[in-house]
Amino acid sequence: MIVAVDVHYKKAYAKTVLVLFEDWLDDIYTEILEVNTFEVADYEPGFFYKRELPCLLQALKKIDLKNVSTIIVDGYVFTDNQLKQGLGAHLYEALEQKIPVVGVAKTTFHANSETVIPVIRGESSKPLYVSAIGISKEIAAEKIKAMHGEFRLPYLLKLMDQKTKEI
Repeated sequence: MIVAVDVHYKKAYAKTVLVLFEDWLDDIYTEILEVNTFEVADYEPGFFYKRELPCLLQALKKIDLKNVSTIIVDGYVFTDNQLKQGLGAHLYEALEQKIPVVGVAKTTFHANSETVIPVIRGESSKPLYVSAIGISKEIAAEKIKAMHGEFRLPYLLKLMDQKTKEI
């Protein structure tokens, strides 16, 4: 099973959405889970993971991780070319390096050009920036590129994004 996960911050809580699906080419999900976290750390520039990681870990407790082959996060695995850990790498470490993590970001950082692969999908000229740990970034980029959907953002990742923003 593959799990795509994202967090959206509301006024009084954070909403984490997990979209579970079986194969990279799937056009349907197996399940969608929503988990609200009411104690959320303040945003700290340069340390985004400190805010988001606890929400992700709380939500991931709702599933059996033994069945998970990969986790996709909205963001980066590394934030620079010197392998400074981003959200994806911190999640990988928190899960005892047992589940590969793929980061899919919509914007680029000039300092991490070597740790990501730009992926053009659909007719968009704007790439997604794919990074990975526990799996090669090249394979991760191929998987993201092949995902179902004709637009820049694969269908199931777009669905996840929409669900996190719902009230």
